[in-house]
Amino acid sequence: MPSLYEHAGGEPALHRLEQVFYDSVLADPVLQPLFGAGRPEHVDHLTAFTAESFGGPDRFSRELGFAHLIDVHRGLRITEEQRERFVQLDEQALDTAGMPTDVPFRDAVREHVEFGTHVAMQNSHATTDAELHPLREVPRWTWAGDDAS
Repeated sequence: MPSLYEHAGGEPALHRLEQVFYDSVLADPVLQPLFGAGRPEHVDHLTAFTAESFGGPDRFSRELGFAHLIDVHRGLRITEEQRERFVQLDEQALDTAGMPTDVPFRDAVREHVEFGTHVAMQNSHATTDAELHPLREVPRWTWAGDDAS
């Protein structure tokens, strides 16, 4: 069985997905305050993270490291409304970007995004390292949606 990365269409397809998603975030009144005016490198970072999570190259870990992900979320104080909106826009981006529509793929992606947004929300409220989510590396997501790292 191919990895989620392969099934999605590899780096080009994931980059297309993350570009569509990021454009929608920057235009969304609920999420835009978290992202500000945006940063040109953010789509590339999102792509590298998703690719690695889905079984692709480990570029995110090598070039940025998971500590970077923790740092960028700290202090954001993400609300449940923002977390849910993130998930909703990600699901819409899957359709807009022409990603695979099969249920196992969509279920795995949703579980991945749900998990990730909960981690990000927890880290965004942490005032000490002890309050951070214990995850310290890019999770490897499988078809079952399980963290296989």
